[in-house]
Amino acid sequence: MTRRASKNLTYISYFSLGVIISIGEAIASAVVNAQTTVNNEAITGVTQVNLFQAIVLGFVQGMTEFIPISSTAHLKAVPVFLGWGDPGVAFSAVIQLGSIAAVLWYFWSDLSQITMGMLKAVSKSNYESQDFWLAVGIAVGTIPIVIGGLAIKIFVPDYDNSPLRSMTSIAIASIVMAVLLALSEKIGRHKRDFKDLTAKDGILMGLAQALAIVPGVSRSGSTMTAGLFINLERATAARFSFLLGIPAITLAGLVELKGALEIGLDGSGVAPLIAGIISSAVFSYLAIAWLIKFLQRRSTWVFVWYRLGFGVFILCAILFGWIS
Repeated sequence: MTRRASKNLTYISYFSLGVIISIGEAIASAVVNAQTTVNNEAITGVTQVNLFQAIVLGFVQGMTEFIPISSTAHLKAVPVFLGWGDPGVAFSAVIQLGSIAAVLWYFWSDLSQITMGMLKAVSKSNYESQDFWLAVGIAVGTIPIVIGGLAIKIFVPDYDNSPLRSMTSIAIASIVMAVLLALSEKIGRHKRDFKDLTAKDGILMGLAQALAIVPGVSRSGSTMTAGLFINLERATAARFSFLLGIPAITLAGLVELKGALEIGLDGSGVAPLIAGIISSAVFSYLAIAWLIKFLQRRSTWVFVWYRLGFGVFILCAILFGWIS
């Protein structure tokens, strides 16, 4: 590889990271501006949740964030069916920080290896390093969902009440993703393992991750489905999906937490948030450990049928008036 090409690759990696940071700052600014013009409904989603409900919702978040069945859909559907109402985007995003703590804890050795490997590769201009390209893939793969999140914040300030977050939309998205996951099981060869990952895989799975802006799609579900389509082993697709999700989930959680703190939380709002985050962290860790072992021996068909049943059940509930 020529010296000029090496310099270009270095610029690409730095540019990618710079774009993510810039977009993240833009999102934070957009959130603050939007929240100053929106009514108090933006924060009622945080303060209306009591301690018990927060622990239950943390359990729901933790058990569904990394399993390909959509945590956002379940955080909307479960409290609605229990009669608690929608906890809102803000609360749902903030308790995702517990899931981030869990995935950092579980994959700390992988993250350390990729980070140190990337820094070593850059310092030695060794751009053939897999760690370097994995880091680039994760960085560039994060951009689509960050841009999508920014667009939502700017153009849909009342996102909590938008049609995209309706129960009907969640049901349809769940059914569609069930079909796509089934196709990925049928079509994919599932032979490539973690050492075969490239930056291209990160970009393709990152594009799929952007679909998770729509509740019911599932961030882990869309990325794992994409991974199976590009012939990754099931456990490898799940493992890389978790690593790819770290920047996106962290940005979303920190932005919503920043907005909530700037608006102001009373004592009744802080305790449920903390309880929800802790509950989410514990159950997220358990879910990650279980899913990795499960996919080493089994296929994803159980999730296909679950998602299909989940979507059909919601549509029936709407049809028969069980929920509005």
